[in-house]
Amino acid sequence: MKLIFIFLFLILFNSNSFSQIVYIDMNYILNNSKIGKSLNSHLFKVNNEFLSKFNQIESDLKKKEEELLAKKNIIEKSEFEEKISNLSKDIQNFRFNKKNSQEKLNKIKLENTKKILSIINPIITNYVETNSISLVVSKKNIIVGKKNLDITMKIIKLLNEKGESLNF
Repeated sequence: MKLIFIFLFLILFNSNSFSQIVYIDMNYILNNSKIGKSLNSHLFKVNNEFLSKFNQIESDLKKKEEELLAKKNIIEKSEFEEKISNLSKDIQNFRFNKKNSQEKLNKIKLENTKKILSIINPIITNYVETNSISLVVSKKNIIVGKKNLDITMKIIKLLNEKGESLNF
């Protein structure tokens, strides 16, 4: 009798706890919600601006180097070394500016992702309270799970309905 009671308790406890645990894919939400897509679009545009700017500068530096190497035997050694030194400084500045631009892009992404998460968190909290969910787990930590426990699409729908937007 005691064994049956323990068995029934475990079945009831397990079936109840499974219905209260769900999982969510935050990366999917950040990439596929309207607000996430607008951030990705903005980042893509800024990155393309940086790339075109730096590709042009890089092309100019290569051209200067080729011209300088072509004049190597024509100009005096001291003048050549001075021009090589100036070119090296230009290349260092180019690399420094390119690195700073990448850091700026990463900073924009990080700051705006935090803003989006601050918008998503109350939506998830409200959903959890409304549906009596006791635990939400990140999908990246799940090996196998039933599809009906994934609330990602429901949260995207609620987020898109809310219609939040950010100014980038």
